[in-house]
Amino acid sequence: MAIPMRALASDIETPPRACAEEGHPLRRTALLSMIVVAVAWGQAAPAGALGPSDILAELSLEELMNIEVVSVSKKEEKLSEAAAAVFVLTAEDIRRFGCTSLPEALRMVPGLEVARIDANKWAVSARGFNGRFANKVLVLVDGRGVYSSMYSGVFWEAQDVFLQDLDRIEVIRGPGATLWGANAVNGVINIITRSAGQTQGLYASLGGGSEERRLGEIRYGGELGVATHYRAYAKYFDRDHAADASGQDAADEWRAARGGFRVDWASSPHDVLTLSGDLYDGEAGQTITVYSLESPYADTHDDRVRLTGGHVMGRWERAFSGASDMAVQTYHERAKRQDPIIELVRSTSEVDVQHRFSAGWRQEIVWGLGCRYTDYEIQNTFSVAFPPGSPGEHLWSGFVQDEIALSPDRLHLILGSKFEHHNYTGPQILPNARVVWTPGEKHTVWAAVSKAARTPSRAENEAIYVVQAFPPDKFVPGMPAVVTIEGHEEFESEELLAYEVGGRVRPNPRLSLDLAAFYNVYDHLRTIEQGTPFFKASPTPVHLVIPLYADNLMEGQTYGLEVTADWQAREWWRLHASCTYLQMRLRLDPRSMDTSSRAAEGESPHYQVLVRSMMAVSEDLTLDLASRYVDQLPSLNVDRYTSLDIRLGWRLTEAVHLDLVGQNLLQTRHPEFTPEFYDTLPTHVERGVYGKVTWQY
Repeated sequence: MAIPMRALASDIETPPRACAEEGHPLRRTALLSMIVVAVAWGQAAPAGALGPSDILAELSLEELMNIEVVSVSKKEEKLSEAAAAVFVLTAEDIRRFGCTSLPEALRMVPGLEVARIDANKWAVSARGFNGRFANKVLVLVDGRGVYSSMYSGVFWEAQDVFLQDLDRIEVIRGPGATLWGANAVNGVINIITRSAGQTQGLYASLGGGSEERRLGEIRYGGELGVATHYRAYAKYFDRDHAADASGQDAADEWRAARGGFRVDWASSPHDVLTLSGDLYDGEAGQTITVYSLESPYADTHDDRVRLTGGHVMGRWERAFSGASDMAVQTYHERAKRQDPIIELVRSTSEVDVQHRFSAGWRQEIVWGLGCRYTDYEIQNTFSVAFPPGSPGEHLWSGFVQDEIALSPDRLHLILGSKFEHHNYTGPQILPNARVVWTPGEKHTVWAAVSKAARTPSRAENEAIYVVQAFPPDKFVPGMPAVVTIEGHEEFESEELLAYEVGGRVRPNPRLSLDLAAFYNVYDHLRTIEQGTPFFKASPTPVHLVIPLYADNLMEGQTYGLEVTADWQAREWWRLHASCTYLQMRLRLDPRSMDTSSRAAEGESPHYQVLVRSMMAVSEDLTLDLASRYVDQLPSLNVDRYTSLDIRLGWRLTEAVHLDLVGQNLLQTRHPEFTPEFYDTLPTHVERGVYGKVTWQY
């Protein structure tokens, strides 16, 4: 339910004020001097020594703008012509910056708020309302949703892919509900992997370092006939613990093993069948506080969360013609989480059908139907309890979108709507209207008005959480007391009406600019309201219950600006820079007694700046830098900070590559976020270095 622990600020110990420990000035000066030397070295390289297919291995700016994306309209279209604030993170971007997890890769996406809570927990959101269970961003892997309806959010510690198999990550900042449904409120993260035919041969890597203690990956792809390709992979990682506020080792180490496969069969010139799946098993450490009715009433101890699961997915794609195609996809997923406060197993099955066709030469229509069923097996504890025998969750959905060419190749109007029926909310209609104007090949202007909704989680409807316990005599003589947060059936969907405008321009072949502005109006936002205390005899002893419950007594507005620039400074040197601004204004209903929910205004940074540099220093040597500035989070007592990551890549032979990666180099350690529901110990991100050798043929 992602209820902020700050709701009990008067009773719960506030995390110590976070301080960003700066590195010594001489150390920082020396580091920057090394960068300057490397740039000078690169400038000395002969201008003609590198070609577009050599070590830089990057697309030109024009090719980047013409990348085909599918997340905006559920059909292929050029990135430069998309009517949304969309950014594509390529597989080469992820490789060049030494990313070892999905959240680390998402740090490179302009406008996303990505913060580490501890060594294995993350907060990832867009345009505000960040948190471990950020409930307004929908995340998909090859069309399979990994958003948890139990808590409304993503357990990032359970999400992993073989990064070398990624084709791209498409990120929409802003609503995507018309096509993707509820919970695609502030953004959509669509992770897309390559086909088996694109990952042939052997790939293996081995590495380790100070924070990334052990890394190992292996994948092999081959043919099962002229039209059938397959791949299989296995990977393992072991990440070191972070540090607590005093600099001591924490208990949040993280390790996991994962394996999977994919088979693609072109059964005819018009049909492609895909079957894929994976299995995983891992552990995530944490320091957690668990409450009880016996002394000491609050027990803080180190513990491990066991994470196991897997999925299997099938997809059939048929092309009727260049203007008409259909896709049918189904998957089943099972995920188990063994946590000190609850043990649960989630089983999800889904079927989706999508069809695209042209209606005359001016209209292109995309429509689809879907059905998803989710069931949970829950082992209740004193800390968390759900009513026995709760039915599973059913979601029925359909969508239609019509793109109308008002002026061919110049002006397009896009109208559509999503229709959903969930057993917690009943029917919902989520319409959308967009217009895109392309006055020339180098200019695109777009605007949109959209409605989106965030569906209540299962926890917000029926769970009971014990979030604090007190010894006898605190409130009633001789009787202990607990504070609970309880769900109820009347909790409604949070709603958004979003207004967006943006544009893209490429003033010359070496420079491209992207601008997006938004104004969001939210209604029925979640608040934490106080109920009437009562006495309870079970479990023993008799105790006082002070209930809090979730309600919808807050509204608000957010607005902001997002600017991105890509500059091909030299044939061997590319620079990327982005700056985002966010402002939040939240208001409580006069009936509300909430004292904490407005703190969301200070849980997302007002400003973020990202600068990336990619250089081919020589034919066999690359140097890549990424620096981020993140503004302070006053509600969480987290100071502003600047980070710097560096990767040095050396191609020994065509088949063997070496990487040396330094992360968070400007500071010994710094905090980035704190948990908002589970009472776990937040830790500080530490400076780290690791090396990796890769072999492929």
